Amino acid sequence: MGLFSFLTQEIAIDLGTANTIIIHDDKIVVDEPSIVAVDVATGKLFSLGEKAKQMHGKTHDNIKVIRPLKDGVIADFNAAELMIRGLIKMINVKTKVISQSLRMVISIPSGSTEVEVRAVRDSAEHAGAREVFMIYEPMAGALGIGLDVEAPEGNMVVDIGGGTTEIAVIALGGIVCNESMRIAGDEFTFDIQTYMRHQHNIKVGEKTAEDIKINVGSALPEMSNPPKEYLVKGPNQMTSLPIEVPVSYSEIAHALDKSLAKIEVAILNILERTPPELYADIVNNGIYLCGGGALLRGLDKRLNDKINIPFHVADDPLHAVARGTGIALKNIQRFPFLMR
Repeated sequence: MGLFSFLTQEIAIDLGTANTIIIHDDKIVVDEPSIVAVDVATGKLFSLGEKAKQMHGKTHDNIKVIRPLKDGVIADFNAAELMIRGLIKMINVKTKVISQSLRMVISIPSGSTEVEVRAVRDSAEHAGAREVFMIYEPMAGALGIGLDVEAPEGNMVVDIGGGTTEIAVIALGGIVCNESMRIAGDEFTFDIQTYMRHQHNIKVGEKTAEDIKINVGSALPEMSNPPKEYLVKGPNQMTSLPIEVPVSYSEIAHALDKSLAKIEVAILNILERTPPELYADIVNNGIYLCGGGALLRGLDKRLNDKINIPFHVADDPLHAVARGTGIALKNIQRFPFLMR
């Protein structure tokens, strides 16, 4: 670390499409939606995180609400820089040192192109980072779950985030085979919006569709302990008059079926490409689910029934990748898979 290591502030960032989580001193210090509100006239940050999310779909012409990340990668460079800079300011560090330098470890999708990786690095450097390391999300997820990624055995991780689903087989500190697909939480939300429009003739926004997903989202049309129906209020598409529609979990299971089937196919494709010895390990150990999508009711059972391999949901699936990124931060010298 060196003589002046105390001058370096170390943070780990899970830069997600839906949420950005920052870890400092082994603690989650920031957990905010990845969204910013910008003053159109000045281009300056108006608000970010939860406050900006509450403005989504409710702003006037002078304020623009932006989600800087789309499908797991930076879509708006300036907004991403403003967001990272603003979130770093939220960290309540007790001992602030003048001209502290920042060392960051940031998780990125495993299917990121060189251009996308450079965009993340540039955004972090513009936000004040002196050193930037990057780790692939499935590797970070495996670390966060508590798997020994350096062991000579195969582990399979499925990370269903907001913008991407990352599927990877990990062994000996490396990714043996992987797939990054852009069907994840955002796509589920869009499926629900489409279903409500076609089936119930009601127009719902992203936030309402997200609330439906959280309250009655399900991967199975039949459950032994079903959630209560969720009442949705909105305008009728034909008349624009207000209507109320009760939505059940089985309806949402039907709405999400096509997207979940694509994830199943992707998992089977990775298993097909997995070397036989590692395949045997995966059958013994099971497949691990993390990310916000892992919270979808009955998802582990649906995948288990379809693929005939046990699926385990991580203890804290929402924060698994962030915690893994934090572990990587503490072991920068030890882990050769970190990218500079």
